[in-house]
Amino acid sequence: MVNVFTEIVIRCPRDVTAAYAANPENAPEWYANIDSAEWISGHAVQLGATIAFKAKFLGRELAYVYEISDYTPGERMVMRTADGPFPMETTYTWEDAEEGTRMTLRNRGNPSGFSAFVSPFMAIMMRRANEKDLRRIKDVLERRR
Repeated sequence: MVNVFTEIVIRCPRDVTAAYAANPENAPEWYANIDSAEWISGHAVQLGATIAFKAKFLGRELAYVYEISDYTPGERMVMRTADGPFPMETTYTWEDAEEGTRMTLRNRGNPSGFSAFVSPFMAIMMRRANEKDLRRIKDVLERRR
């Protein structure tokens, strides 16, 4: 099982941070590995909405569909793969911090086949990518203030 947890404090109000991070249309701007995100069902961040992502990870092109399975605006969003190379769950949380907003990003999944064989390496690379992505969203949002 891959289980990667990262967090950062962003000097930006929680409602602004959460609204930006939860909107899949913004993902290519702050996720280094995501090339595109397109709505499949619905065009709003809501329970049951599905989004198709195209990404690159570990030198491979990936296409997968996420479904929003839990959403509390400004607090938490969970997306699970509805279709993709292996089952994955991504959880975002946002909470007030003295300096702005504490944002967490957690990826959990059960790789199978060849991916299961390289899962320890995959977890290390995911952590590095997530940390880089959180620094990027911090830069994007703090520059807009």
